[in-house]
Amino acid sequence: MKALVLSSGGVDSTTCLGMAIEEYGKENVITLSMWYGQKHEKELEAAKKVAEYYGVEHLALDLSKIFTYSDCSLLQHSHKEIPTESYDKQIAEADGKPVSTYVPFRNGLFLSCAASIALSKDCQVIYYGAHKDDAAGSAYPDCSVDFNDAMSKAIYEGSGKQLSVKAPLVNWNKARVVQEGLRLKVPYELTWSCYEGKDKPCGVCGTCIDRARAFEENGVKDPALQ
Repeated sequence: MKALVLSSGGVDSTTCLGMAIEEYGKENVITLSMWYGQKHEKELEAAKKVAEYYGVEHLALDLSKIFTYSDCSLLQHSHKEIPTESYDKQIAEADGKPVSTYVPFRNGLFLSCAASIALSKDCQVIYYGAHKDDAAGSAYPDCSVDFNDAMSKAIYEGSGKQLSVKAPLVNWNKARVVQEGLRLKVPYELTWSCYEGKDKPCGVCGTCIDRARAFEENGVKDPALQ
């Protein structure tokens, strides 16, 4: 079997990549990254470095025009500031709605595009790194178990039952994801999670806070900060 892994260059997708390579061997794994108009290219650069580290084929796709009308704070054309607080605070302030860094139906679009490419590249499975913390409080509804089940069924049926979707982290919190990645010796030193595109991670955006806590809970220092 061959697997296509959606790779953002961050902790979650890189852990998924390590899992897919352990399962199928690097010769049977492809990575796919998406440009969607984000404020920097650091994560895409990280995804490419990770693919080179593992010696797997890396593909990239530009979906930026689809998000032209979105005012999500992660996007280049948005006038909104990226929040400098934890996801817990953002969720409390959002009152049951997605947080400001939610890109409209992003994972749905990513998975749909990945399905077409996976079929064209003779892959039988797509891996993506949705995890439980991101789905909490509807912060990112396209990371939930219900969303994953629905998209998985749609892709399986829509591909003529040739293609399945795996979200192996969907019931895990971030600390558990990092634990698995450490077991697999994932090259976290090459990854990038920060929403800002500066020389070093900002340390105060939601994803930086989330990442730091996950490594702390595993009793290790984030390799990207060493």
